Amino acid sequence: MIVIKSTALRKVLKIFIPCVLIPAAIIFGETVLEGKRYAAVSLIAAILALVLFIAGVERKKSGSRRLVITAIMTALAVLGRFIPVFKPVTAVAVMSGMYLGKEAGFLTGAISALISNFYFGQGPWTPFQMLSWGIIGYFAGVIQVLLKKNKGFLAVYGTIAGIVYSLIMDVWTVLWYSGEISLELYLAAMVTALPHTALYAVSNVVFLLAMSKPFGSRMERIKIKYGI
Repeated sequence: MIVIKSTALRKVLKIFIPCVLIPAAIIFGETVLEGKRYAAVSLIAAILALVLFIAGVERKKSGSRRLVITAIMTALAVLGRFIPVFKPVTAVAVMSGMYLGKEAGFLTGAISALISNFYFGQGPWTPFQMLSWGIIGYFAGVIQVLLKKNKGFLAVYGTIAGIVYSLIMDVWTVLWYSGEISLELYLAAMVTALPHTALYAVSNVVFLLAMSKPFGSRMERIKIKYGI
């Protein structure tokens, strides 16, 4: 497992990659390249997500173990997309962020979107899905202490996550439709997506509350056992 020794560089990468580099690459791909190079953009986003994960690794041994568990979480998220209507992808990304750290949360969300779309269909929407689920998992790691201690706060975050996912995907909808950002079209897309957004937010809350106790206790034991 590669380890970045510079603490200062790791701190910069852990903020700059998810909040600047990946969004910039996705917007560039959709606007300048007009979504025609979505495969390349998706690959770039995946590589950056992996670099972000590496930036969070302090020791090779624990980092390798953490990567294996993150891969398992990603597999669960991918399988979750096959569940009709209620899809626990967001919940799995949130759990990854809560118990494995924000870098693992981002990697789980981003890679699960990329892998599952080999079945559901790749397209210019894939990078936006990678960013959506990735950023949801990332911020779950940022506020993991609050999410672990308070189920009410976890429910609120699940609701917000559903809204955030919809808002980011609405950006793609507008860019796909008009080729540029339009506030009027964006608001129209938001209104049109309200039923789906509400259903998605509710499903997030249901899965998070159902998974939090049994899943959380097992994750804590695994972390202690393997020194993660």
